[in-house]
Amino acid sequence: MKDVAEQAQVSVSTVSYVLNNRGQVSEARKTRVLNAIRALDYIPNESARNLKRQSASTIGLVVPDLVNQFFSQLARGVVKAAAMHDTLVVLCSAENTEEAEFGNARLLRSKRVDGVIYESGFQESPRSLLELQSLGPVVLVDERFPGLELPAVVADGRRGAREIAAHLVELGHKRFACIAGPVTHWTSEQRLSGYREGLAMGGIDPDEMNIQTGDYQMDTGYKLAGILLNAPEPERPTALICANDLMAIGALEYCRSNTIHVPGDVSIVGFDDIPTAQLLTPRLTTVRQPAYEMGMSAAKLLIAMTRGKQTPELLEPHPVELMVRESSTGPG
Repeated sequence: MKDVAEQAQVSVSTVSYVLNNRGQVSEARKTRVLNAIRALDYIPNESARNLKRQSASTIGLVVPDLVNQFFSQLARGVVKAAAMHDTLVVLCSAENTEEAEFGNARLLRSKRVDGVIYESGFQESPRSLLELQSLGPVVLVDERFPGLELPAVVADGRRGAREIAAHLVELGHKRFACIAGPVTHWTSEQRLSGYREGLAMGGIDPDEMNIQTGDYQMDTGYKLAGILLNAPEPERPTALICANDLMAIGALEYCRSNTIHVPGDVSIVGFDDIPTAQLLTPRLTTVRQPAYEMGMSAAKLLIAMTRGKQTPELLEPHPVELMVRESSTGPG
């Protein structure tokens, strides 16, 4: 900064004002400072700046995996919003193992990040979350933990599930099966409740829906589709509801491998609207969650919290959208 000040023939404090966009600096002096910065290829020392102004420079992001494109889109939103606030993101993927998730929490703690955006794949034992809370602010995304009062950025999944179930009822389906998410997850509970509500609103008894519990993974969708679609003819579903797109893709692959026509023999729907959903044959009917926007909201909220700003106690859920495509039609 001294070199920049000398080159621009101003004081060091003037250079600081220009870099931090503070204080009263004339346009002429500001131009000289900016020209000097470019000429000297000056890059501010962020560590020193953060020590002085006590603002966040690094946040953590914990996701279950990066195979699911929903998490990749979420991460893109976090990184984009963080860059807008001169903040770096340390991304940790647990690869769907609880030990790795806890190890990531310990790693983030050792790096002393200023806060963490957290999505766990293991809601029953959130010891990694307890570890992270010792760091500073934590913002949950796409999940809630009953009993823990933490800000959460979520989508209106219950409404989306209700709408996609109602869509299938309107098509004329009467025999339903569901590959649900893990029973311990708040999002899974919300979606399953929405499916049941959508069926009940259409005059279908939700208790007659055959439900198998999955884990949001593609191979599980394949395996459970085999169980559900091999039921005896009077019980065989004409509509298969999957609680996320990966399990729906697994179910579609099972049908392709076993000459079951979709949607002629069975309609299949998903949830999330990952980019691949539009590239399948047939294209997947699903519920769009705004993963990118949710990531941006979570990052902006966390950065505001690390800088001591007031944040709302209860966040409005992000809206979702029913995406009707070729994988759903009336019963054949």
